[in-house]
Amino acid sequence: MDLNEDRERLASPAVPVVTHRLQPLVVVVLWPKWKRDQERLQQMGQALWRVARNQQMQHQRYTEEDYYLVEHDRRLAAANRKHAQLGVDVYHILRVGRSKEEHRFPDLELLPPELSLTILSYLNATDLCLASCVWQDLANDDVLWQGLCKSTWGHCSIYYRVHPSGLNYRQLYMQLDEGSLTFNANPHEGIGYIFRRGILDNVPKEIAKFIFYTRTLNWKKLRIYLDDRRDVLDELVTLHNFSNQFLPNALREFFRHIHAPEERGEYLETLITKFSQRFCACNPAVTRELGLSPDAVYVLCYSLILLSIDLNSPHVKNKMSKREFIRNTRRAAHNISEDFVGHLYDNIYLVGHVAA
Repeated sequence: MDLNEDRERLASPAVPVVTHRLQPLVVVVLWPKWKRDQERLQQMGQALWRVARNQQMQHQRYTEEDYYLVEHDRRLAAANRKHAQLGVDVYHILRVGRSKEEHRFPDLELLPPELSLTILSYLNATDLCLASCVWQDLANDDVLWQGLCKSTWGHCSIYYRVHPSGLNYRQLYMQLDEGSLTFNANPHEGIGYIFRRGILDNVPKEIAKFIFYTRTLNWKKLRIYLDDRRDVLDELVTLHNFSNQFLPNALREFFRHIHAPEERGEYLETLITKFSQRFCACNPAVTRELGLSPDAVYVLCYSLILLSIDLNSPHVKNKMSKREFIRNTRRAAHNISEDFVGHLYDNIYLVGHVAA
């Protein structure tokens, strides 16, 4: 009777709780279903959160794209108004398509010539030759090739003469490039090639200016050429201006243009001698105040080179101290003040090698 009563009470919807006799059984039966319902609710919550997040991110992306498109159209409209007097629809030419299939580089021939030449002026010689396959008239413009010539070879005698008939700056660039490559293989043949083309006068001062303002020449071949042409070397030294420069800094600048040889010899002595004379000529007041002569500067230059090797070489374990440098230098140059020699040591220690 008791069992039947409990079953009737359990089936009735009015029963708020489970009787103490059937409670363990009901929990065991209903637990898996309750667990599945909880997992489904959790999965549905996560899915709804992802949908809301994706909608927010997509809305933000569309908002940013609309802003950039509006800003892009505004700038192009301003450019179109600026060039309206030229009769060129710049807005239509430069307008970039909004789909990936319509993205393309604008046709430079439809732009104003000044704008097209400005764009092409950022190209080097190789890229400019490739651009001439598409825009032949623009890429072959003499203004572009003149800029390339003078930026690579700063001085040529032909720049200051009336050009012969049929010569343009593109041909001149090709000839200068051929001459430089020939110089880097054989310096005398390279200079001879440039002479024969009438690009450079066979005068020591003109050759020195050509070398001074050119950065494409191999320094080892240049050293061979200058060792044979001392007249050109003299003119090359006079092109340097060492006014109001500290001695180690002036020596660094000198060796950036005229590379020092790897070993000590007659050529290095010649370079230091010419540098000492030029430094004193550029700084007469300073040398007179410090008691420097060309011979004293010559001694100091050798001391700076040896100190640079001592402080920067990994093979030297015991580095020279400041006290030792001052003592050794003043033995060779008695009139030099101790403070000045100390400043020389500090410069090498902080800045680095003078002939690097």
